[in-house]
Amino acid sequence: MQELKPIRVFLEVAAQQSFVGAATTLGMTPATVTRLVAKLEDEIGQQLLLRTTRQVSLTSTGALVAAKYRTLIDEFDRVHTTITQEAHPHRGRLSINVPMSFGQRMMPSLTQSFQLAYPNIELVIHMTDELVDIVETQCDMAIRVSRAPVDKSTIWRKVCEIPRRLVASPGYLVQVPEPKTPDDLLRRSCLSYNHTTSPETWVLQKGSDKQTLLAGSDIISNNGDFLFGLVRSDRGVALLPDFIVAEGLDKGRVQRVLPDWEPTPLWLSLYYPPYETLPPLVATFTEFFEAFLKDIDGFRF
Repeated sequence: MQELKPIRVFLEVAAQQSFVGAATTLGMTPATVTRLVAKLEDEIGQQLLLRTTRQVSLTSTGALVAAKYRTLIDEFDRVHTTITQEAHPHRGRLSINVPMSFGQRMMPSLTQSFQLAYPNIELVIHMTDELVDIVETQCDMAIRVSRAPVDKSTIWRKVCEIPRRLVASPGYLVQVPEPKTPDDLLRRSCLSYNHTTSPETWVLQKGSDKQTLLAGSDIISNNGDFLFGLVRSDRGVALLPDFIVAEGLDKGRVQRVLPDWEPTPLWLSLYYPPYETLPPLVATFTEFFEAFLKDIDGFRF
């Protein structure tokens, strides 16, 4: 809205401490930015910015105005977005956080199909293997491949379980005695998937017999594809989800280790901020995502 433009321009100048920087971000000329800030100062009747040849800083009044206006503008934008989405449920922008390995395999085809179905919805896809704070990062939703969640402050929607397999390369299995039980695994050769510096804990079950063991600490990574690359290079054994290892198993590039022992599966979940009800864009993507995975060939659950 035009009457809010001077406020938005002032807030951008305050954030960047630069008229030129704000002009570049906003797609305006520095002269236009200067004029709009001057207009706001005239309306308020106070100087808001101190201008020197080297920098721009807030006056005490400017700091107060910036703090008050930022809260009001953020709330205005939130309400405006909500109203717009309710009036046009298939129009808008959706920000989604996705784990790296899953995202690289699934999101290109899923995104293409989604935008064919909903051409007026813009997608912002961020990929990371970290479990993000979805409120702090201001994502609309996230896709997660993880253990069963324990976070009670957000919303989790379980889509399905994803089996995992213990795998090693044929070359590695030639070098070491074939393990018959989990106790036979060489701990140093057990590659750990973890977001911390601690080794991964593996839980394996055969009938009523369950064993828990600690993987090695020589290599710990938060990326499954990296660990799979090490497995294929004869480095050791890793516990990885089916969507990473399925093709390698089919082509004989890797083999299952302890095939009679089943690892605890992971959850494929949709992860939301604490919405009272799902926003229309989020609900639309959720429905599409679940239907897409049911139909797609080659994705194993």
